[in-house]
Amino acid sequence: MIAGRRGHGTRVAEMVPHALIATVVLVDVLAQSAVLLSLLAAPPALAAATSRPRAVAFVGALAIVVCAGVVVADETLAAGRGMVALGSVAFVALVAAYASVVRVRAVEKQRRTMRELVDVRAVADVAQAAILGPVPRNSGPIELAVSYTSAAVGARIGGDLYEAIPLTGGGVRLIVGDVQGKGLTAVQTAVTVLTAFRTRVLGAGSLQEVAQHIENALRLREPSEKFVTAVLADCAEDGLVTLLNFGHPPPLVRRADGTVVPAEPDVPGPPLGLPQGLSKNFLDGSGTCSARLGPGDRLLFYTDGTTEARDTDGAFFELPETVRRLDHDDLDHDLAALRDALAAHTRRPLDDDAALLLLRLTGPAGNRPGTD
Repeated sequence: MIAGRRGHGTRVAEMVPHALIATVVLVDVLAQSAVLLSLLAAPPALAAATSRPRAVAFVGALAIVVCAGVVVADETLAAGRGMVALGSVAFVALVAAYASVVRVRAVEKQRRTMRELVDVRAVADVAQAAILGPVPRNSGPIELAVSYTSAAVGARIGGDLYEAIPLTGGGVRLIVGDVQGKGLTAVQTAVTVLTAFRTRVLGAGSLQEVAQHIENALRLREPSEKFVTAVLADCAEDGLVTLLNFGHPPPLVRRADGTVVPAEPDVPGPPLGLPQGLSKNFLDGSGTCSARLGPGDRLLFYTDGTTEARDTDGAFFELPETVRRLDHDDLDHDLAALRDALAAHTRRPLDDDAALLLLRLTGPAGNRPGTD
């Protein structure tokens, strides 16, 4: 229906130059004088804005023929004025035809570019989905859900990453991170991090060992590659969550009563992949913290594509306030509500990819002192 209305509007616009030529001829005939002769330069210019080059050339030629006919037929018209009018119409017709060619080429180039951007983004999204893969829906009393929102078409693909793997003794070990920069280099670095995490997560005895394994893998990259912010977490079935934060936005604990608190360390840890490595991080305890979840409590991990999203006035998205309202029985519903709130805030596609991982403790847990 919309396409039909647009087609009708285009046809009407293409008829306007012809109608204007007919009007000039009619008025001049009735007035028995070339009173509107100068208006014959307008139809080719109008046609150039809406019509294809051939149609513009036809309108221009028609205007020139009509102008010449009026000049010949009107004996009262001064020869000088008639030739000036004819020259003006011919000049405008040529310029209009050239402008139409330029406009059509520009429109076609823009369409090709948009198709290429859509195709590239689609391929990138498929590749990224294959890299990330699904996470388990639950592990004992722990439920999980993930969401990945791609940036606008034309924005470069990001290096956001996540993974969650059930542990043999119960509970879940997970990682959420973001590679600095964009493009294929960022994706390759994300693959390096996820591969190192997946190959070490079950065999390592601690989060520190997993982090060191990731760090060792990152050292094999080219020196020009970027660093990685990440949160590693062990989520036990009794509700105890141990976290290692490497320069990443802190996860948000949403209590069953609606209270929202960040699970952040007293001393921030440095990102992964820096030249100095992780030795200092393990010696002084920076980046480490823990939280105790109770039944119904949620823990949200996210990347900065969410918190750095702005509205039209430049205001950042208020993530904690939105998280406070997440209370649906279905975690996927909660993530959909969060995405809807983000879209309502920005009112446009995101400038950066946004990864979300939400977990909830459904079973019994020990006493809950809060975040440590």
